[in-house]
Amino acid sequence: MPAPDYTLDFDRLRRVGFPEVVLAPGKTPAQIAEICRQLARAHDVLVTRLFSDVWSELAAHALPGRADYDDRSATLHLSVGKPLARVEGDVVLVTAGTADMFVAEEARRTLEYLGVGSTTVPDVGVAGILRLLSRLEEIEKADVVIAVAGMEASLFSVLGGLVGRPLIAVPTSGGYGAALGGVASLLAALNSCANGVTAVNLDSGYAAAMAAYRILAGGPRRWDRRRTKGSETPASTSTPRRSASTGSGRRRSSAVRRRRSK
Repeated sequence: MPAPDYTLDFDRLRRVGFPEVVLAPGKTPAQIAEICRQLARAHDVLVTRLFSDVWSELAAHALPGRADYDDRSATLHLSVGKPLARVEGDVVLVTAGTADMFVAEEARRTLEYLGVGSTTVPDVGVAGILRLLSRLEEIEKADVVIAVAGMEASLFSVLGGLVGRPLIAVPTSGGYGAALGGVASLLAALNSCANGVTAVNLDSGYAAAMAAYRILAGGPRRWDRRRTKGSETPASTSTPRRSASTGSGRRRSSAVRRRRSK
């Protein structure tokens, strides 16, 4: 029997605070099923970019736990009774248009898998900016904001100038010819004049959800990162600087002693 052409990272949860997630493209249904079975020994499993044609083939394989497939986000959540711990804090997902919902749903399902609560504010792009302003109070209540927009993606800068929460921009590939398949929205995210806007890759709701999780979770709670009593370092151990007057006074005293000894 040939050796598998994948290597699973079972240590990721301990190391960085979240487990390995399965990216479906490039894998056969048989490979996905076996990877899921192995990962499910340690925790619930999430599969992303699992489109309906591949899911129909994968469903014929024996999968661990309870399978929850969502066609809109192309994600599969396998529950084996080992979910991730709930994380304090909420995320709001803001979309510029209905066409961006596929990406937003991928982010929402990923957050749900990670134990993070979220709400969605859909279709509030700046072409009808009053829609956005009418939901602003709701958006400001979140701990992290994920904005999803295509075309010229001006939503990123507008939200960045209105809301003080961490803002993660997800450019999408939607738009007419000059949108260049999402390059225009990606450049809008990268060149936003609003301070501190974080940009992830095109159409990557998953990456945005993981960035939000890192912000909220603050990393793994590892024993070797805890500060033990008595291990605090003093505020400063450097030798106090001598003042100019002290130094010059000592030099004058030495000169006086030399003259007296002559």
